[in-house]
Amino acid sequence: MAEGLKILVTGGAGYVGSVLVPVLLEEGYEVTVLDNFMYGQTSLLSCCYRQELKIVRGDVRDEQLVKKLVSGHDVILPLACLTGAPACQANPILAEQVNLEAIRMLLRWRSKHQMVIFPTTNSGYGIGQEGIFCTEETPLRPVSLYGRLKVKAEKAIMDAGNSISLRLATAFGVSPRMRLDLLVNDFTYRAVTDGFVVLFQAHFKRNYVHVRDIARAFLHCLRNFPVMKEQVYNVGLSEANLSKLELCQEIRKQVPNFYFVEAEVGEDVDKRNYIVSNEKIERTGFKAVISLAEGIRELIKGYQVVRRTQFSNL
Repeated sequence: MAEGLKILVTGGAGYVGSVLVPVLLEEGYEVTVLDNFMYGQTSLLSCCYRQELKIVRGDVRDEQLVKKLVSGHDVILPLACLTGAPACQANPILAEQVNLEAIRMLLRWRSKHQMVIFPTTNSGYGIGQEGIFCTEETPLRPVSLYGRLKVKAEKAIMDAGNSISLRLATAFGVSPRMRLDLLVNDFTYRAVTDGFVVLFQAHFKRNYVHVRDIARAFLHCLRNFPVMKEQVYNVGLSEANLSKLELCQEIRKQVPNFYFVEAEVGEDVDKRNYIVSNEKIERTGFKAVISLAEGIRELIKGYQVVRRTQFSNL
């Protein structure tokens, strides 16, 4: 797509947004960020010198504000979200308002010519079948409120047309708006600061993707929107369909004193267990390239800076 497009990013100061927005600015796009800064984050301060950036402190549930902002943009990236199964379980009413109703409201004010690229989650696959990769055609069977809301939001967006949905794998890596509740980030933090972790359902598998690869995926969609639109794509690191146990083994390669053990009783709140194929988006020319080892290496450095009390969704 041509430079100079005007892009509205809701939730643009969040974990993904604060990596994505600087990338969009560097590519020559004009960007408006709508965010309520609910975690007190300062993640976009380094971008404030850019004349092409506008920041609006506000709520995606504010219909008059959203109506006003939507009309002046060519592309909408609805990143605003109460993210993760635990956060949604703790605040179910807020989760439905932000993750679903705000999306439906945004679509009411968006015109058909405006492009939408939506980040959903491959957690919608819920519990897969052992050894069988989930593709975009696999039935969605979410096991959490978060997954169910994202599946409904994706349907609304795809039904509205002129849209792309990216089913993101579990993200990892350092971001200016850091999150320690994501699995790779969490386990690496525990390895560095506590030296141990107790695993529940250690054999449960999922796919992973670096947050900077997620930003690259959005950029790829912008550049190739006419041929990619009206489609759903899994976005993950194909080499990283790993169980929790395998993830811990990868971390121990860089944190040798890391101790982990599987609990004999109890279970994880997040019961996802599946492996994912990213072949569809790879056929369009995009491939996640940042390895799990690279991500763990940067997280270890990052954890010399951050501590758990600073960054969390709960």
